[in-house]
Amino acid sequence: MLILGLVLASAMILNLGLMAGFSGAVIPLVLKALKFDPAMGAGIIVTGLTDAFGFLSFLGLATIFQRLPEPN
Repeated sequence: MLILGLVLASAMILNLGLMAGFSGAVIPLVLKALKFDPAMGAGIIVTGLTDAFGFLSFLGLATIFQRLPEPN
């Protein structure tokens, strides 16, 4: 049960700390440079990226942690 908590905490830190912060800052700037309205398109793109990255980070970390020996 401890391993599952570590997997979830690590996936949340990666997703919210890295992916959401980075994409939330960069995507509106890129959209503005491309002459698109950042307020209209950034939310959809950021949500899609963070959802996909969160799912993949959770499954990837679960695969890595699954190979570790179980604590007694």
